[in-house]
Amino acid sequence: MMEASAATPRVIEPDTGSRFPSLTEIWRHRDLVYYLARREVMAAYRQSVVGVFWAILQPLLLATVFSVFLGLLAKVPSQPGVPYPVFAVSGMVLWIFIQGALQNASESTVANEVLISKVYFPRIIIPLTSMFKPAFDFVFAFLVVIGAMLIYGVQFHVQIVVMPAVFLLTAATVFGAALWLSALNVRYRDIQQVVPFLILVGLFISPITYPFNLVPENLQLVYALNPVVGLAEASRWALFGTTDFPALVILVPIVGSIVLLVSGAAYFQRAERGFADVI
Repeated sequence: MMEASAATPRVIEPDTGSRFPSLTEIWRHRDLVYYLARREVMAAYRQSVVGVFWAILQPLLLATVFSVFLGLLAKVPSQPGVPYPVFAVSGMVLWIFIQGALQNASESTVANEVLISKVYFPRIIIPLTSMFKPAFDFVFAFLVVIGAMLIYGVQFHVQIVVMPAVFLLTAATVFGAALWLSALNVRYRDIQQVVPFLILVGLFISPITYPFNLVPENLQLVYALNPVVGLAEASRWALFGTTDFPALVILVPIVGSIVLLVSGAAYFQRAERGFADVI
């Protein structure tokens, strides 16, 4: 009797003909998305004394520092009818998400080099799941904003219901930028040095701890090309309702998120084919 031949191994390869990551393929790997996202959240707080309360303490402490040095000593104004501590904490909560998501996602491909070099899966899952921990933190940090509004007696307005849409727009904009940075970081490790610098500069050139109207009127158009300006203004409009809807400045992150997502996904798809060789 002849011995049965060994089964032919199954080789899984990416779709080399596609210009963009396949949503169907990502859906087939949804279990991997879940486990990697859970790993990101759990690893961040493993053996941590304070645990998830860091998501609350960080914006609270930063807002306190800015309230003392900018609000109290430097007399930086806030939006009309909004106490500076509430104004500061609302900006810091949004900025901490942007900062954490951009830094985590830009470093994610290199941080997962062992996984990438051993087995095939849609690589875009790596930067995608790296944003879950900052998003998780944002949910808890947003409670600080609500608490501050209650403590200072800031009135809630009906447009607060659009805050989830503002958050999704923020996440889309950051993810689009992160696709570029995470793919470039595989080949050019300088990205790990550039991103923290850009984040630091971004804090000062964005209306996080000061209002948009503090910028000279003749510079506001150029200043608003920074997509964080539109995101911050939309967030504060949703929270406080003390200004008109920022129709013009919100167009920048809307258009920017689409451009970054499309171009970033195309570049990431092309670059990921060489990740295992370069990383």
